Amino acid sequence: MPAEHSIDSSKSSFSWLWRGTSEVFPNQPDSTDPNENITQRILQADRPLRIKFGIDPTGSDIHLGHSIVFRKLRSFQDAGHKAVLIIGDFTARIGDPTGKSEVRKQLTAEQVAQNAQTYLDQVRPILDFSLEKLEIRYNSEWLSKLHLDKIQDLLATMTVGQMLAKEGFAERYEKQTPIYLHEFLYPLMQGYDSVAVEADVELGGTDQKFNLAVGRDLQRHFGQRPQFGLLMPILIGIDGVQKMSKSLGNYVGLNESAQEMYNKLQKVADSQLTNYYELLTNLPLDQLPEQPRDRQINLALEVVTQYHGAEAAQNAQQAASAVAGGNVAEAANAEEFSIALMQFPVKLFYLLSATKLCSSSSEARRQIQGKAVKLDGQPIDNVDLTFNQPEELNGKILQVGKRKFVRLVA
Repeated sequence: MPAEHSIDSSKSSFSWLWRGTSEVFPNQPDSTDPNENITQRILQADRPLRIKFGIDPTGSDIHLGHSIVFRKLRSFQDAGHKAVLIIGDFTARIGDPTGKSEVRKQLTAEQVAQNAQTYLDQVRPILDFSLEKLEIRYNSEWLSKLHLDKIQDLLATMTVGQMLAKEGFAERYEKQTPIYLHEFLYPLMQGYDSVAVEADVELGGTDQKFNLAVGRDLQRHFGQRPQFGLLMPILIGIDGVQKMSKSLGNYVGLNESAQEMYNKLQKVADSQLTNYYELLTNLPLDQLPEQPRDRQINLALEVVTQYHGAEAAQNAQQAASAVAGGNVAEAANAEEFSIALMQFPVKLFYLLSATKLCSSSSEARRQIQGKAVKLDGQPIDNVDLTFNQPEELNGKILQVGKRKFVRLVA
């Protein structure tokens, strides 16, 4: 990593900038104007650039699809620049209308604050949190203080026609689905964030181009040098078909256990493997294993190592191989779940929910009825099975299906 405040200006080093990047705007590759060429802006900078990324904590979980932009932010940090992470505690209460067919439900300040903390906890393995590398700001700091005259000034920078050209708004207007006035404020407020922190570059997904462009326009309006917009692709889920989404069940969550991560990543569709390597790792793409199965295993090990460490990744691989081969005894390295604090007697379906092998008690009941649950390799189909003492479970492997399992410890 470069020395403090040093900027890696080697032209050959710009592979980190372009790796996985969908678009940079404006982009005049042959221009020497630092306002039209991002590499020139970097080369000519006499200070670390301020790289903005804003997140609205509208939920509690982040998945690997969300991690792509955080990884690019880390690349800028490693090149000597300053990440400015904006927690949209104010804008989250409005909700980004991008890609939404109807108005978002507005959140309370308490919900937003709780979600924000979980977001920060989940991205700690990705970002450098040292003070010289990361600046965390909450946009309520400036947006909650905007007076009506300033809001009127912001509104005057865009027309209704421009707003209706935004993806989502146009579709809703055509279908006569209500568009509320506070939704028009969202891109303006996100854009004003760039003014407030004097961003040089703003990162976002490809679906955020409109919002990033508004930031450029507002910076120009307020007499600042316009930022560059850098867009990252939307990650396809592990099914290889639709974008990664929790609602579609094709996601890998950052707060999942090493075993859960490994089990999912070793099944990534062959068609997406190179894409996953490019966006989720720093491994050279010309040195990947030739066989798809080897690529899947190597990818799972690499990504799990990033979030849980090499030892946990190796244990997850060994446990997955053991269970897949029917050798429960060799699955001793499976992730542990402590039953010491649980209240006994305990129902099996509740235990399955508590270990997160099942998403709920109702799903656990269905899995038991479907004979998908095993304890130390023995199938269990008694939905009302109850354990009275921890000693009945200590050291045993609880398993759902072929790939999900934990070792119970007292």
